[in-house]
Amino acid sequence: MNTVTRPRILVVGAGFAGVACVRRLERKLAPAEADVTLVTPFSYQLYLPLLPQVASGVLTPQSIAVSLRRSRKYRTRILPGGAIGVDPKAKVCVVRTLTDKIVNEPYDYIVLAPGSVTRTFDIPGLTEHAFGMKTLAEAAYVRDHVITQLDIADASDDPAERAARLQFVVVGGGYAGTETAACLQRLTHAAVTRYPRLDPGLIKWHLIDIAPKLMPELGDKLGRSAQEILKRRGIDVSLGVSIDKAGAEEVTFTDGRVVPTHTLIWTAGVVASPLMATLGAETVRGRLAVTPEMCLPGHDGVFALGDSAAVPDLAKGDDAVCPPTAQHAMRQGKRVGDNVIAMLRGQPMQPYVHKDLGLVVDLGGKDAVSKPLGVELRGVLAQAVARGYHWSALRTNVAKTRVMTNWLLNALAGDDFVRTGFQARKPARLKDFEFTDAYLTPEQVRARVEGTAVQNP
Repeated sequence: MNTVTRPRILVVGAGFAGVACVRRLERKLAPAEADVTLVTPFSYQLYLPLLPQVASGVLTPQSIAVSLRRSRKYRTRILPGGAIGVDPKAKVCVVRTLTDKIVNEPYDYIVLAPGSVTRTFDIPGLTEHAFGMKTLAEAAYVRDHVITQLDIADASDDPAERAARLQFVVVGGGYAGTETAACLQRLTHAAVTRYPRLDPGLIKWHLIDIAPKLMPELGDKLGRSAQEILKRRGIDVSLGVSIDKAGAEEVTFTDGRVVPTHTLIWTAGVVASPLMATLGAETVRGRLAVTPEMCLPGHDGVFALGDSAAVPDLAKGDDAVCPPTAQHAMRQGKRVGDNVIAMLRGQPMQPYVHKDLGLVVDLGGKDAVSKPLGVELRGVLAQAVARGYHWSALRTNVAKTRVMTNWLLNALAGDDFVRTGFQARKPARLKDFEFTDAYLTPEQVRARVEGTAVQNP
């Protein structure tokens, strides 16, 4: 007797792109048309742009982690784990589960939206001593760490140790780095009234970037405005400078300066997830090269989008690719969902076209710079636009309520300086959070898939 099985749709990644795709599939596909599986190590969607506000304590971690299990209509099977390899010929995705068991997950259609990881360079001591700002755990840990430095400095009678504990270095003049430095500087500045033994003059924040401009995507005027705001707060902004080497108690800049510090936060860009390299397909700067419909050429049923795919930006033309931003990822997810359904039903697919809506940078308090639809804004109005955009982009009413409540409470009551003890006394740096060494090579993927096929015919 022949058994008819439903097509299997596998979505990798629960970021903006992956969740938008899954929601589209659930709304438009009848339950009998296909089975949908989502591979993700965490059963929540993280709103990444607000991570600096979690690190500074303005928002609680759960307020920007939107549970995937809240909806009663949710019928997608969640496979908790991380995809570490894909064999597009055999149509198998290799997954490492939360219990470190490696399983082969077959599919008929696969949507690759694993996002990105922190970009690092071969700098001595970087991965051993730097913190990142890419995951919820990292943001929570950085907050604990910064408050710990304040506690230790307040209790110390050694002037050298006190000075080192109160110097902080952020590398990366993009949105993540600028917002992280701005938000955390406000936290430490507010600490002066709560730590009477601390000398405000000893608290120093350094923001450095190898680029000649701060956030060049904003344009010269807004970039300079942001830089002026940071300098007015006492943040030392150094452009054309990077890290030469990093140690446990000091950081050496490429201009020769040696800064005694126990806090190095690395936000110098991102690269596509290493998962993309396991397919053995063409890439553009690590991002999988796809068509405007976000299909992988030469491989039936493979789609890629978001930070890990070089999606042609048809709105700009001239071989431009879409930047790795949330607004593109969410809209690409919806389009891919439609295209998967179209392929499933034998209908024509549509290309992805979207004109960039602009950029917003929240510097904390009343400070912000924004460029919605090309209009340059500063100050309170820019802050209203920035927070209004983030608030509206949150997917559920529960998340919106939590974030708005946190903003209001922080505005009225100010900061607190509570340490949770998360990973206390244990190393927790870049290399400990993103597990970039867990991925297979294309050869290992094929060997694993073929070996399993032999053992389980």
